[in-house]
Order: sequence, then C-alpha cells, then structure tokens
Amino acid sequence: MQNLSDTYNALSRQVASSDARLIAVTKTHPVEKIRELYELGHRDFGENRVSELVEKHEQLPKDINWHFIGHLQRNKVKNVVPIVSLIHSGDSLRLLRELDKRSDDSRTDVLLQYHIADEESKYGLTRESGQQLLASIQEDPLQHVRIVGVMGMATYTDDAEQVAGEFRTLHEIFSDLKTNHFQYDPAFTEISMGMSGDYEIALQQGSTLVRIGSKLFGERPTN
Repeated sequence: MQNLSDTYNALSRQVASSDARLIAVTKTHPVEKIRELYELGHRDFGENRVSELVEKHEQLPKDINWHFIGHLQRNKVKNVVPIVSLIHSGDSLRLLRELDKRSDDSRTDVLLQYHIADEESKYGLTRESGQQLLASIQEDPLQHVRIVGVMGMATYTDDAEQVAGEFRTLHEIFSDLKTNHFQYDPAFTEISMGMSGDYEIALQQGSTLVRIGSKLFGERPTN
C-alpha cells in the first residue's frame, strides 16, 4: 500500500495535468494527517461540518485555504465566513444574502451548487431556480459575496456514462452562466465536480476543482 506522500504526489500530478486543483477532503481525519499533507506543500483542504472546520482551523497553520463543501445552514454562516477561502455549497438566495450580511468589509467567494444527480437527497439549484436567484441578485446586488463558479455532485452509481452525462450537464450550466451572466467577470472560472470515486470522469468533463478524501487518506476513521 502506498504511503500518503506517494499517493498525494501521484494524485496531484494527475489532477494538475488536467489544469485542475485538488481539494483534500479531511472529514473525520485527524489533524496529524492534515499536517503531513501540509508539510508536502499542499494548501487546499475541504471540510463539510462547521464544528470540525472551526476546530481544525484553530490547530493548523493559517495559510491553509479552507474550502467548505457541505450543506451550510444560515445560522452557521457567521462561524464559516472568517475562515474559508471558498464556499462550494451556495444553494439558495437566502444563504447568499446571509453570507453577504455576515461578510461585512471582507469578500466571500462562493460557488452556486446545482442539483445534477438522480438522487433527491442531494441539495442544489435547478436551472430554473438558478435563473431566479441570479435575477434577484441583478435587481439587488450582493456587496460582499462573489460568485466564482458552480458545483455539483453526480449520482452515486457504477454507471460511468450516467456520471459523465451529469458532469456534462454541470459544464453546460457553467457555460450558459458564463455567457449570459458572467461574460465580463474574470473571476467566474470554477467548476467543482468529482470526488474519490468519479474524479477521473469529472476531469474529462472539465472540472477545475476535485474534492478527494478516501482516495487520498484511506477510509474514514469511525468513532
């Protein structure tokens, strides 16, 4: 079995060859694992629970780029805004407004999360609700939130063609938004899609950010 250094070097080369970035998802993994990867030069780490994000942020170097990748409740926004470099889960206008209010004089970068999977349990905007959200923002602009791209999660399935089709859908949504809403915004560049089980398909479909945990660290520890 490869050690973390060998696994990381192979993965990071593969991801970089597709002009994408690797987000190391550290959910439930100990701080020591994060430090090990940090010492190898990695800086982009992802968490999906606010309490775990806050705890790890307090214990680790402050030049880490934290990505919040889970569903974000509005009452937790105040804890996340001072810490993260990018929120992947912008799935409602109410959440974006709360982020805007809590960001004060800072800027918070956010991805619009779209529902592309054949699973009702996943969060995200539809094309229609996404258009409604952007129309509302056009009428009443956000002052401190910058939308920099899109995020989506594919169906958990072994059907690679289905997964590729869902990722293509997200890429099409990104292209439509770029053309119709963000044509002159150089910051709108990110497509966050692909996890340990499907990141290679995501890279083929144009992902710029892949969120990888178990492929990198091994199976999550259980309490």
